[in-house]
Formats: sequence, structure tokens, C-alpha cells
Amino acid sequence: MASFSELGLAPEQLAVLQQLEYFEMTPIQAASLPLALAGHDLIAQAKTGSGKTAAFALPLLARLNPRHFGVQAMVLCPTRELAEQVAQEIRRLARAQDNIKVLTLCGGAPMRAQITSLEHGAHIVVGTPGRLMDHIQRESLKLDGLKSLVLDEADRMLDMGFFDDISWVASHCPPGRQTLLFSATYPDGIARLAAQFLRHPQEVKLAETHEPEKIRQRFYEVVHDDRLKAVGQLLRHYRPTSTLAFCNTRQQCKALFEQLRSEGFHVLTLHGELEQHERDQVLIRFANRSCSVLVATDVAARGLDIDQLECVINVDITPDPEVHVHRVGRTGRADQNGWALSLSSEPDKRRVGDIARMSGFVPEWHTLESLVVTDEAPLLPPMSTLQILGGKKDKIRPGDVMGALAAEAGLTREQVGKINVTDQTTYVAVERSLAGDAARKLGAGRIKGKAVKVRRL
Repeated sequence: MASFSELGLAPEQLAVLQQLEYFEMTPIQAASLPLALAGHDLIAQAKTGSGKTAAFALPLLARLNPRHFGVQAMVLCPTRELAEQVAQEIRRLARAQDNIKVLTLCGGAPMRAQITSLEHGAHIVVGTPGRLMDHIQRESLKLDGLKSLVLDEADRMLDMGFFDDISWVASHCPPGRQTLLFSATYPDGIARLAAQFLRHPQEVKLAETHEPEKIRQRFYEVVHDDRLKAVGQLLRHYRPTSTLAFCNTRQQCKALFEQLRSEGFHVLTLHGELEQHERDQVLIRFANRSCSVLVATDVAARGLDIDQLECVINVDITPDPEVHVHRVGRTGRADQNGWALSLSSEPDKRRVGDIARMSGFVPEWHTLESLVVTDEAPLLPPMSTLQILGGKKDKIRPGDVMGALAAEAGLTREQVGKINVTDQTTYVAVERSLAGDAARKLGAGRIKGKAVKVRRL
């Protein structure tokens, strides 16, 4: 394994990496960091969870002049959730340098507050293409000092129809900047972007592999019209605590959501028609283990990185083998095992063959009749989410919420899960059996000396 000490980074930066327990480079970091640090433009294939944020954050931090208080690096992301994650990770890695200011600029947040933040100065901006365009047009975001441009999850931005926006933003960047493009797959639009905006780019393409003993794949033969009911059968047989079910279309998503809800499953769905705040709420509830099943399309689920995802179900076989590998790789992360279960009708078998050839495995076929399905009720998710009206704007922090839960409801840290504080709302996961009582007591008490409205979602 390659060590970060081989890269010629500043001793302060190496010390921060040690503190953050970045001991050895991941494959994408080892392949891309020497090239990016040497100043090359880059096209790198990297999926969520591969360590790609550090692969572009370290080079842009190395080029930064902390004493120049102007925007020197810009990262484009497909969604607000990913932009927030990326900004947070850059802030962690930037601890080696004094007062590096990182701003997120995304749609769905007030424009005026973002303009004010930019007036106070920033070194790095992370945002979505449309909102970055708005700021450049208003001249609230000035790019004349930009040294680094990063396109993160470029394929997903193309899926979402951002090609023209990305092109417009890139064309307003100084021609001498470094451009780093990261993408999990290589649709045609990537080559078009690279030809337009990258200078003699180096390519880093790693074959995405999964440890076969960690992800157990099974394929189930199914009649096309029976596949929605078959999902419930799989869930009742395997009884996973957390499942991501992929459909190829938005319509199929909605139909499966209704089917599973009618069968008593705690299910949520993620698709392109959701408002941003609805999308945020769905992701938070699934990530904090308050929902057992999330039904999603590929476009909606890209950039979604969930800890402890026990099972992925391919309700439809995707026509793209790379997308299948990407779906399956959501489970079996770190030191955990996972199931990848795929439903295939007769016409889909050719697609399964293509996937198996590309990934180098022999499909393990089963029939639905082999499933042991009892009348037991669907498993309840272990946590339930409380929504508190009040967030960053009210100076609420996670520690304040934990303190109030301990003081008002007598909860311990072990009984409380993830706490997500957004601008105006806070979400906290609490053990399901305690959630009703916790919501009542918290609603009758105070956080930071103020009464708050609390409801259980």
C-alpha cells in the first residue's frame, strides 16, 4: 500500500492526515494524487466511498495561498447533499492551513445570505452548477484568481441535464487553471467535456471490483408482472434492516413504493420530482436507520453513501453493466457483508450475461419458490426520527440537541443516533421504542433556553 508521505506534501498536511486516520492511500488516491499534485489536468474514474474527495482536495489545498482572500478553487457537485459532504471533508483536510474558508453555494438556500458570505471572502467554493452560474452572472462570485476547477460526479451532473451549465461555468474560469474531473462511469458527455475544457488530461481508470466474499449476489427468475410482489418476498425472506431497491424508471419507483407500503413496510422513495427539502428529509431518515427500504432510480441515488446498508435489490436489471457494479457496490462497505439480489425476467437474461462477463463471475440463479416467506410482520427500523423546528440559523448544534434529550427525556448517547442540523430544521434519530416519549418531553422542554416545536416523522 502507498503512503501519503511519498507525495511531498507539507509536514503539517501529513500530520493532519495522520490525525484523520488517513494512513494509506486508496487505489484512486495512489493513482491520481501524484499526477494532480504535479499540475496535470485529470480524468479519473472513482465512485462514492473510494476516497476521491481527498484525491482532489489535497491538490487544490496544495495550490492555495491562504493569505490571498479570494476564490482560488471551485468544486461542482450534482446535489446539495454531496456539496455539503465535500465541503465538510475539505474543511477537515484544510486544518493544516490557517483560516481556510470553504463556502457551499447551492440552490434551495437563500441567495442574499450567500452573497453576504461571498462579500466577506472565501478561498474555496463548493456548489451546484445552476447556483454557481447565478453568482457568476451577478458578479457576486469572482473567478479571476481561480487556480483549480473540480467536476465531481460529472456523469451524474450530465444525467441531470447540467451539460450546458457546466460548460458555461467552465468557460468563465481562467484558462490557466487546473481541471480535475471525477466520474464513476464514462458516458459520451464526459469525452465532450474533456475535449472542451481539459488541457492534455491524464486518465486514471480503475476497474471497480468488489470482494466476492463480502457481497453475495443472487439472481432470481421472475415473470415481469410479478416483480413488484417479488420484492416483498425477498424482504420477508432475508429480513435486512436496511435495503436500497433500484428501479430503472420513476414510474416503477412509485408503483413499488405503493406496493411495499400496502404490505406494511417502512418505505420511502427518492425520485426527480421531489422538492429539495423533501429529498433532504428522505435521505436523512434512510441514513439514520428510521426507514427500512428506500426505493430509488439511479439518477436519484447517485452520490448517496449510506453506512451499514445490508441489502441492494435490483428490481430491474440495468442495461449498463457499469451501473450494475455501481449499484451493488453500495453494500458490503468497509468491514461489513451485504446481499445484492436481482430480479430477472427471461428477456433480461442477456443483460445478466453481459454483467457477469464484465465483472468476471458466474451468476447464481434461484427461484422465488425457494424463498421461505412467513406471515411475520415486516421488520421495523431500529430508529425513529424527531423533527425539531430550529437549526443553524438558531445557532443550534448537535451537542445542544443531545444535551436537551439527556436533560428532558433522560436519554443516553447509545439511545440516540445521527443528529442532522440543517439551516432551519434539526433531525435526530432516537430508538424507536423511546421516540414518542422523547418527542413529548423535548416539546415540553427547551433547547438552548428556548421552547421548540418537535414532531415524530
